[in-house]
Amino acid sequence: MKARIARLILDAARAAHDKGQLPCGSFEEVVVETPKNEQHGDFATNFALVSARSQKMPPRKIAQILADNLEEDGALFASVKIAGPGFINFYLRPEAWYPVLEEIHRRRLDYGSSTFGRGRKVQVEFVSSNPTGPLHVGHGRGAAVGDAVANLLDFCGYDVQKEYYINDSGRQIQTLGRSVWLRGSELIGKQVDFPEDCYQGAYIRDIARQLLDKKGEQLFAEQSREAVMECARFATEQIIRGIRQDLERFKVVFDNWFSEQSLYDSGQYERIISHLEQEGLIYPKDDALWFKTSSFGDEKDRVVVRANGQPTYFASDIAYHRNKFERGFDTVIDVWGADHHGYIGRLTAAVEAMGYRREQFKVILVQLVNLLRGGKPVAMSTRAGEFVTLADVIDEVGTDAARFIFLTRDTNSPLDFDLELAKQKSNDNPVYYVQYVHARISSIMAKAAEKGIDGQPSENGNLRLDTPEEITLIKTLARYPEVVELAARAMEPHRVTFFLMELAARFHAYYNKHRVLGDDRELTLSRLHLVEAVRLVIQNGLKLMGVSAPTQM
Repeated sequence: MKARIARLILDAARAAHDKGQLPCGSFEEVVVETPKNEQHGDFATNFALVSARSQKMPPRKIAQILADNLEEDGALFASVKIAGPGFINFYLRPEAWYPVLEEIHRRRLDYGSSTFGRGRKVQVEFVSSNPTGPLHVGHGRGAAVGDAVANLLDFCGYDVQKEYYINDSGRQIQTLGRSVWLRGSELIGKQVDFPEDCYQGAYIRDIARQLLDKKGEQLFAEQSREAVMECARFATEQIIRGIRQDLERFKVVFDNWFSEQSLYDSGQYERIISHLEQEGLIYPKDDALWFKTSSFGDEKDRVVVRANGQPTYFASDIAYHRNKFERGFDTVIDVWGADHHGYIGRLTAAVEAMGYRREQFKVILVQLVNLLRGGKPVAMSTRAGEFVTLADVIDEVGTDAARFIFLTRDTNSPLDFDLELAKQKSNDNPVYYVQYVHARISSIMAKAAEKGIDGQPSENGNLRLDTPEEITLIKTLARYPEVVELAARAMEPHRVTFFLMELAARFHAYYNKHRVLGDDRELTLSRLHLVEAVRLVIQNGLKLMGVSAPTQM
């Protein structure tokens, strides 16, 4: 609709120029917006104001000339008004909105999709939790965000791959192996002083018990590098298996699981470090190797290889991101916890140093989740008998509620997640509020079928929808494609959940005031046509968020 109105305005400007009413034939871009205040019309433009300099005329006079030259047969505008210093406000006829419903019914679950991505290859890497323990509730928010962003980009025409980066190399894996070996030693009766820097969770003892059953006591008889590494390998496999299972329950399926260790085993790590040394981007200092990140916008240079010869996390991340771009991705998107904020500058610098554009690397930071129960904080400690794992959250509230609530806030804001609220079957629970609309309309459609009410609203395609609530509903539906595109461009899936909650509120307001199934067949068919469009858009949006659309609740 915005594009149609923009074309009409431009045509009016050209017509006015041909008549000598506007002196300049070179026109500014026409921007059509939706006013925040509905009293200012359905759409508005400031085209007359931005044209004042080139036309050397007062904006209000330009606005009036444009309004007089609008070639419209009356099917679109109920009225066109000049406001303020020269805004043009457009008020549409009710029937001008009907094509929105036709498009929704024609495209169904493709409504809102677009091709602005033009098939460009994008990788979204998210969760990527160290395989040293189960996923916690914070990982759940990152998983929901990463998956929804990938879905949105795919819906908007990008070629998207979802990836999990397995940090299966380095000190934390050695610590994991030592933790399991010590717990196994306890299980065979040895006196063990368990260090604080080892992993404390009960899952470590469970893994040690499994390994003891599989390998016997000999593995834990005497500590050796080989024994610790065998414990580390087994524990990593078990934890990764559990992470996969949790994510699958959470409706997150990755296209690729990438091993950090593979960078070393394949020689990619050594190759990129050597290449950067030859380019003069890595230099020796104090027996260590440093990267010239300060030359590419970072606040200081960074160590890539320590004095003891061990690579830093930054070194493997450089090699990993080089690998991503070598696989042909135009853009790589990383979803990180907010505590990694200080890491963005150095990795962006590394990407640029390797010859890629800074804008090809994007980071989504996800703030913390505050877990509540009935408004009161849940103690973040398994020792206190409370859980923080994603699996336990899913067990208590379900995948749909968890995913939707994780996506109801901007990722830059902390999220309060109330477990009791997530289980309520009330309008206070946002996922229930939205899903109930889909279930209610599904029930309406089923009752209509039972009564033999089906078919198009009328033989000539005329709809009888003119109440304020009906037009408001259609206007809201018309905004969905724009919401989706903005959410994809900004990588902000909460825009979609906000929209779905707004659409649900508008449907409830309509349903509480108007009867869908009535005695007037033509009116009933028109209203069924409307509510079915609402159902399709609700289903569409929930699907993008990875949430189901139940037909019964």
